[in-house]
Amino acid sequence: MLLAGKSAVVTGSTSGIGLGIARALAEAGADIVLNGFGEAAAIEKLRSGLATEFGVRVTFSKADIAYADEVTDMIDTAESEFGHVDILVNNAGIQHTASIEAFPTDQWNLIIAINLSSNFHAIRAVLPSMRQRKWGRIINIASTHGLVASTGKGAYVAAKHGVIGLTKVVALETASTAITCNAICPGWVLTPLVQKQIDERAEREKISVDVAKADLLSEKQPSRQFATPEQIGAVVVFLCSEAAAQIRGAALPVDGGWTAQ
Repeated sequence: MLLAGKSAVVTGSTSGIGLGIARALAEAGADIVLNGFGEAAAIEKLRSGLATEFGVRVTFSKADIAYADEVTDMIDTAESEFGHVDILVNNAGIQHTASIEAFPTDQWNLIIAINLSSNFHAIRAVLPSMRQRKWGRIINIASTHGLVASTGKGAYVAAKHGVIGLTKVVALETASTAITCNAICPGWVLTPLVQKQIDERAEREKISVDVAKADLLSEKQPSRQFATPEQIGAVVVFLCSEAAAQIRGAALPVDGGWTAQ
């Protein structure tokens, strides 16, 4: 129970990578604040299931992190409920693809708000109590697209590059404390969102789902294997450990060799 007595806020944690992270932190003993969208009954089943399975306290915040005040309220509520927030994982993100000249401005603004600005608002809200308690872990889920670019993803790439820049600044501003800030940069991870892209590709190109999956991986990820939410969760738990106390401002790829090319 590496993280017994600690509490964690994980944004975008009702499915996919965020849920994998929440499960890993709960298994390590941390109390969890889930956040995201979904049917109320399904979220309650998820919340109660995690609490029962791992014997930790689990609560849910319906905060829409596109809005600064809702992000701040989420952190304030978590601190009131658990007494403190020791770990912040900024995971939530959305995607839209289009060329620059065709990119809708409303989609640009929304992607920047959710994928980048929400990180700033959450970090700004959580840092004072971390400084007071003299310990904290801030982990931003960036992307390989925080390190390299792809066409059609202008807003996403800009936001994720910004996340890595923000990570470095926070790491420097907390460098003399026991608070660390790092980013994880996943490549292709087989989540429901990615599975949807695979299914759409298979239908569009009139190929099997297995072929579409292989084609997707072969374009970017030399390992030809997806990373998993469980693997990302394990990296998060490691970054919360004492072994990672001097890892600061890092952008850690979990991408099957994508950015090694």
